[in-house]
Amino acid sequence: MIMDMGTFRGIITLLVLISFLGIIWWAYSKRRKKDFDEAANLPFADDDDEPQNRDDSASGREADFRHADSRKDKGDKNT
Repeated sequence: MIMDMGTFRGIITLLVLISFLGIIWWAYSKRRKKDFDEAANLPFADDDDEPQNRDDSASGREADFRHADSRKDKGDKNT
């Protein structure tokens, strides 16, 4: 029995549909909700390794030079 192109495409479509449904099931399962909720709140989490006082105005122009150097290191020519 030789498989023609239509049968091959049908099998591939079925495999892709099963994979898609598996990903949907995984993403919306109740076991994953806690992990996804934690990941959603990561941008709002406090960074423990940074100092609490983030005011650069206390150090005067020294902060301006530090920021300019960091832009140059990243290849930004708009200094």
